[in-house]
Amino acid sequence: MAKVKPFKGVRPPKHLVEEVASRPYDVLNSEEARKEAEGNAKSLYHIIKPEIDFEPGFDEHDPACYDKAVENFKKFQDEGWLVQDGEENYYIYAQTMDGRTQYGFVVAAWVPDYMEGRIKKHELTRRDKEEDRMKHVRCNNANIEPVFFAFPDNEELEKIIREVSSKEPEYDFVAPDGFGHTLWVIDNPETIAKVTEEFEKIPHLYIADGHHRSAAAALVGAEKAANNPEHKGDEEYNYFMAVAFPSSHLRIIDYNRVVKDLNGLTPAEFLKKLEENFIVEDKGTEIYQPQGLHNFSLYLDGRWYSLTAKEGTFNDQDPIGVLDVTVSSDLILRDILGIHDLRSDKRIDFVGGIRGLGELKRRVDSGEMAMALALYPVTMDQLMNIADTGNIMPPKTTWFEPKLRSGLVIHKLD
Repeated sequence: MAKVKPFKGVRPPKHLVEEVASRPYDVLNSEEARKEAEGNAKSLYHIIKPEIDFEPGFDEHDPACYDKAVENFKKFQDEGWLVQDGEENYYIYAQTMDGRTQYGFVVAAWVPDYMEGRIKKHELTRRDKEEDRMKHVRCNNANIEPVFFAFPDNEELEKIIREVSSKEPEYDFVAPDGFGHTLWVIDNPETIAKVTEEFEKIPHLYIADGHHRSAAAALVGAEKAANNPEHKGDEEYNYFMAVAFPSSHLRIIDYNRVVKDLNGLTPAEFLKKLEENFIVEDKGTEIYQPQGLHNFSLYLDGRWYSLTAKEGTFNDQDPIGVLDVTVSSDLILRDILGIHDLRSDKRIDFVGGIRGLGELKRRVDSGEMAMALALYPVTMDQLMNIADTGNIMPPKTTWFEPKLRSGLVIHKLD
């Protein structure tokens, strides 16, 4: 059963939230963060991307960077740009994109739930990335940024969302990227108790996005427990911050592929080879969007094609075999184009669906890429099924948007 608790959030005063809040550390590089934070001493990038306070090109993994993060976190609190709530609260965080809003609970999730597999993952993590975030959590003694969870729908929690979100929010703003962010504080003791109780009925939480942050936060908590001879189990470090959304609120968007060459084939030869496993239809020069599972959109030589996988080329009974990323990786990228490792092959690149299919066309028309392949997005049910069966999602399968805004709430580990 999922164990969560309220916590004393550290957060910006209402009038400063837009100056403090930032995009997550891993969606932009150091130079982009430097540009976004320009002229804004209150930007959270000074804590989560502290290399921006050094000369351009300074190594973000240098110990001086972690020291700078600590110094800046302290400064933000000393200056009153971040203030800790006096009581333990839950928070409801809503994000609005393209007129659609999703609501999640900001909670402190229990470290043993992660360590013992009740918080389920669907991606492999890289140790170097984990270690970087572990250092960041360790040195600040806080989860500066939340992780992104999903959970199976629960009617009582939906009722709480409806009730709380009908009231005046604490924060309500539109970020520079056009996405809306709204936060409510749940400080009513009865509602707090009800949230805790309802989460206890949920068998598993699922990491939607932020596998490295989840691993880092949980591993630091476990490390602190192991190093504390007086450890009792109720210490704050036994918990890490997450925003947990009902799964029906979330939408995974497509994650598409562009490839540099046709492995020695002409466009006509490539299309001929595709016909072995796909029904290939020429759709002309207008952008063609995949229409459903096992239908793909190919852009090649100035034209769009519909590719429909033939019966027998996929396995709908297998959580991995059913995925279009598997079908395309095996039958197109591997068998025809000779691309065996999506993580390391330099001939392939990936484009998040947020950029639209026009970006695929642009990259092929520019001559940088030879072809583009658009996939129908994975569903939340597929993602949870993969996690439930202990499988790992193939690389570059899921793209969640909007990303969680960092700096709305921070969780201290003491």
